[in-house]
Amino acid sequence: MYFFVCVLKLYVFEFGVLGVICSLLSVLIIVFPNRNLECLNLLLNTGADFNRKDNFGRAPLHYASANCNYQCVFALVGSGASVNDLDQNSCSPLHYAAAADTEGKCVEYLLRNDADPGVKDRQGYNAVHYATAYGRTLCLELIASVRPLDVLMETSGTDILRDSDSQAPLSPLHLAAYHGHCGALDVLLASLLDVDARSPDGRTPLSLACSRGHQECASLLLHHGASPMTRDYIYKKTALHAAAMNGHPECLHLLLSSNNQHINVDAQDNNRQTPLMLAVLNGHTECVYSLLNQGACVETPDRWSRTALHRGAATGQDECVEALLQRGASVCVKDIRGRTPLHLASACGHVGVLGTLLQTTPPSLTHLTDSQGYTPLHWACYNGYDACVEVLLDHEAFRKIKGNSFSPLHCAVMNDNEGVAEMLIDCLGANIVNTTDSKGRTPLHAAAFSDHVECISLLLSHGAKANAVDALAHKTPLMMAALNGQTNAVEVLVSSGKTDLSLQDVDRNTALHLACSKGHETSALLILEKISDRNLINCTNAALQTPLHVAARMGLTVVVQELLEKGASVLAVDENGYTPALACAPNRDVADCLALILNSMMPTSPMVTIAAIPALSLTQTVINHHPTSNHISKGVAFDTPPSLRPDHASYCRPERPLSSVSADDELNDSDSETY
Repeated sequence: MYFFVCVLKLYVFEFGVLGVICSLLSVLIIVFPNRNLECLNLLLNTGADFNRKDNFGRAPLHYASANCNYQCVFALVGSGASVNDLDQNSCSPLHYAAAADTEGKCVEYLLRNDADPGVKDRQGYNAVHYATAYGRTLCLELIASVRPLDVLMETSGTDILRDSDSQAPLSPLHLAAYHGHCGALDVLLASLLDVDARSPDGRTPLSLACSRGHQECASLLLHHGASPMTRDYIYKKTALHAAAMNGHPECLHLLLSSNNQHINVDAQDNNRQTPLMLAVLNGHTECVYSLLNQGACVETPDRWSRTALHRGAATGQDECVEALLQRGASVCVKDIRGRTPLHLASACGHVGVLGTLLQTTPPSLTHLTDSQGYTPLHWACYNGYDACVEVLLDHEAFRKIKGNSFSPLHCAVMNDNEGVAEMLIDCLGANIVNTTDSKGRTPLHAAAFSDHVECISLLLSHGAKANAVDALAHKTPLMMAALNGQTNAVEVLVSSGKTDLSLQDVDRNTALHLACSKGHETSALLILEKISDRNLINCTNAALQTPLHVAARMGLTVVVQELLEKGASVLAVDENGYTPALACAPNRDVADCLALILNSMMPTSPMVTIAAIPALSLTQTVINHHPTSNHISKGVAFDTPPSLRPDHASYCRPERPLSSVSADDELNDSDSETY
């Protein structure tokens, strides 16, 4: 009553009739939720425009219907409001009433006054879809009493969801099954013929009900003949897959006990994954036992030759792994990369699963190397899982097995896993610090390349050879660190007093040459600080270049100044006849011109020699001061083994299973191959 008095005062003293009429809609929007029929009647009696719309294209009847205000709906319709008026989303008042009306009174009145239940919104949904999505069973029954639902949906059977703009993306059956509205589903099934209607991606109502765990809906669909083995269009998954992967044992039990249907418990999707694999992957133990009790095969491989046990090992599902082992799952089975469940458990750090697998492993462990020769110990060390390393080292076989020459210690120091490295040295002996890989590189090379100073110090303290050279380029750990600009590693190595700064690689470059060649000024200065021998300062490489040539060409001002102070020769010439001054030229032509000009200015000076001004193509230099292309060498590179991630999403990803490299890279996915 108070609100009515306020409206009346506004009408008399402020706005007048015209003002009230113009502001009718805003007033009605406030009035309807409060069911103030007196205010509505007052405004209607003044001649207000009851079909006037707001910015959303909604008339007062839309709001009355959405709020299930039967009296206001009755008043507006009785005053001539259009029952089929559409808002900007092409929704009629019946759409809103069907979604909100639990008693069905507004829906019934609108239908009695010729509201069209077949009107579709912009997405192709009509009042049947709205009533179904919100579980308004009574509204569905009222609509069905006016027009049969199969007629209302224009067609029935498999054509109910044609791929066109005029059809809704989901049928009412899908909406009811997805939201678990069993009553609405029952009404729909009494009218619609095809219980296995498909969504655009090929999923059936039964698949949606099972994926959401709506047991009653699944039971009702099965009772009406829904097929558990119908596959979707994209992933080729069945309702069994949906129930297993989402962990709904009740729905799974319904599907498996369907007597009038042929059930293939080992049905495979487009990646050849079975329901058992998906249940294990997500740790749904009850579903795993249900499938195993129905005879699911534990050894079925997927497209990557991985079994359910591989998935349990990678995701750390202890109970699922135990269930599979009880049914005879093999610990030794290998995937397409030669990796067993032991490899995956070690790589992902699941020490509990690893211990369980080791208890059932046969005495002979000679098979425990993957296609690259890596053992589970390699993977545990590489990823820094101390507990897994400790468990593996407790087994003598893992202490003896060799595998890839890129040893577990290489793997540990490569990723700065100092604790693992120390554990390996304590257990296997200090002699392992100087083991070499297939390219003759020691763990110290790997640590220097990665700039892991703690590991470098650990290795040096256990007798690592600081001056060991690899087999291909004859580079020492210091050279590798200098070439890659690993300043911390350079500092530790030169400060150890164990490194020979005069050593040269296969191209006769010293560590100083290499640091200067890549513009690593700080590394070069750290090395220079330890050099006092003028002969070493003027040491030449295979191209007869001194460090001063290289530093000048790279524009390393501070390094050049330090070299000059330490006695670097400005008269030294390289194989092209260039002094360090000429080495600063951006290309050979400029260098030749500069040489001619300087000789003309100082004809008697020995500062510049042009005795070897190149008239023909020159031999290739080791450190090319004047490259003919823009390609810049990246130096040496350690390629890391592919990552084995513990998260099950990456494990199941078809295009990159278990690793960040593609299938084409499988033969070159290790540090030992290319670093």
